[in-house]
Amino acid sequence: MGSNCQPVFEPMNSKPPVCAASTPLALPAASNTYDYVQLSDAARDNTPLAEEVALAIVYNGLNQAVMLVSPTDLEDFAVGFSIGSGIVAGTEEIYDMKLSGSGSALYADLEISSRAFWNLKNQRRQLAGTSGCGLCGVEALEQALPELNVLPGAPLPPAHWLKDLRQRIDAFQPLGQHCGAVHAALFMDRDGQLLLGREDIGRHNALDKLIGALLRQRIETQGGLAIVTSRCSLELIQKVLRAGIQTLVSLSAPTGLALQWARKHNLNLIHLPKHSAPRVFSPAAE
Repeated sequence: MGSNCQPVFEPMNSKPPVCAASTPLALPAASNTYDYVQLSDAARDNTPLAEEVALAIVYNGLNQAVMLVSPTDLEDFAVGFSIGSGIVAGTEEIYDMKLSGSGSALYADLEISSRAFWNLKNQRRQLAGTSGCGLCGVEALEQALPELNVLPGAPLPPAHWLKDLRQRIDAFQPLGQHCGAVHAALFMDRDGQLLLGREDIGRHNALDKLIGALLRQRIETQGGLAIVTSRCSLELIQKVLRAGIQTLVSLSAPTGLALQWARKHNLNLIHLPKHSAPRVFSPAAE
C-alpha cells in the first residue's frame, strides 16, 4: 500500500515509528480484487474495492461502540476515537490497548483511567432508562453540543501552502488511489510540509486515525493544520477542537453549524474549492 511501516502493538508510553501513509493490517486486506460484468456487453473484468470491518471498541471490559472501518491503522483509530469523542482527555488516560479478532470481526480493548471510565459509565446511565420521559433527547443534545475549550487563536497559513494541494495529497492516499471509496485526513506541519495522512471509508474515522497518529507519534501540531477531503460537518470541528489543532482545511464546503462553532471556538476554517481560491470562513472577515 505504498508504505513499509508495519502496525505495532505497543504500550501507550512507547513511541511507535513514524508512518506517513495508511498502513494495512495483514488480515483482512485493505483492498481485494472483485469480478464484475459490463452491463452493456456482459464483458467480464475485475477491480480492487475498499474493504471494511466491524471493530468493537471496549473500555475496561465495557462494550462502547461498534464501528465500520477500513482495516488500516486501527491503533491510531482507537486512540483518535477515544479523544475525539471525549471519552478520554488525553493519551495519558489510556494505559493499554490490545487488538484481537479475525476476518471482518475485530476488537479494540482499551484500559483507561478510573476517572475516564467513571465518566463514561455515568454518561451511559444518563441515557439509559429515560426513553419515553422526554429526558433522553435532552441528554443526547448535551452530548451532541458539548462545552469545549476555546482555542487561543493562531495566524492563518500562507496562501502558497495550499497551492496545488489537491494534487500533492495524492501521495498520502495510497488506498484511495488504488481502489477509491475512501476519505482521507492529512496533517501539514508548521513549515507547510505534508507530514502524514490516514484513510478510511468513514470521514470521521479518517480524522480519528490522523489524530491518533499525531498523538501516538508525539508530533507537534502547533502552527500546523489538518486537512480533510470530505465535507466539513460539526463532528469534525469538535474532533479537531478536542485535539487542539487550530486550523482545519476542508476540500468540501462546511455546514452552517460547523462554521458557527469554528468562529465561536477560534478555529481557523478554510474551504479549498476545486477551481477557485481558498475561502477563509473563520475567523470572520472584518
